[in-house]
Amino acid sequence: MTDSNATGVMVVGAEGRMGLEIRAALASEPSLRFAGALERPGHDAVGQTLADGITLHDDPKRALEGCSVAIDFSVPASTLANLRAAADAGVSYVAGTTGFDEEGMAEIARFAEEIPVLHAPNFSVSVNVLGHLVREAARLLGDGYDAELFELHHGQKRDAPSGTALFLGEAVAEGQGLAAGKKRSLRDHVVLERAGETGARPRDAIGIQTLRGGDNPGEHTIYFIGQGERIELSHRSATRGHFAVGAVRAAAWVVGREPGLYRIEQVLGLD
Repeated sequence: MTDSNATGVMVVGAEGRMGLEIRAALASEPSLRFAGALERPGHDAVGQTLADGITLHDDPKRALEGCSVAIDFSVPASTLANLRAAADAGVSYVAGTTGFDEEGMAEIARFAEEIPVLHAPNFSVSVNVLGHLVREAARLLGDGYDAELFELHHGQKRDAPSGTALFLGEAVAEGQGLAAGKKRSLRDHVVLERAGETGARPRDAIGIQTLRGGDNPGEHTIYFIGQGERIELSHRSATRGHFAVGAVRAAAWVVGREPGLYRIEQVLGLD
């Protein structure tokens, strides 16, 4: 039985693949309860009562009623609109949406001045541990090893490279910067395409290659390639359940925090 004193959670895309996973994960978190459901306008189930006795809304303001935190894995435009409604209502926000441009990221930061916001490209505990290991490997190996990343996702994913690939690439850049004694950013070193006469590989390049197809939840491999040897660090997802579990864990953590932009590393003790 759901504890009526548990913190209410609004789930964005409550009838979608990730929404259903989040609802299942909420059932195992005693401090939280599923209390609000949001779907895109025009969704067939809008207006219906879900199994938990909750009406599915297409208006974030209505879906947020009775909720103290929201969990959102949608698309950038929807997430920003939902964040506006959450900020107006004083509701904390957990977002796993990827594909934001610089302006979108700046808008998230502005909302975080009003409410606590936790935005992460990946909520898997093991992926975030992988990021920690990648940063350390890049630091310890230094410039003697070339760094390349490969990522594969399902054919319906809209953004490329994945937010996780960019997160891991940034970890490589940070680690290499630490080894060189200066700050290094992925933006200045990333290579997203190789075709035709490209010339020799720049020494400090960080390559990211993208594949799409089927229903794959996500695979990421980081290669540190040296002379006569290489190290590979990989993560492969078989289901989406662990992403939902991590997001629910983040939601329980962020409730009651001061306004600010928080990171998943803080939740997991990797900060």
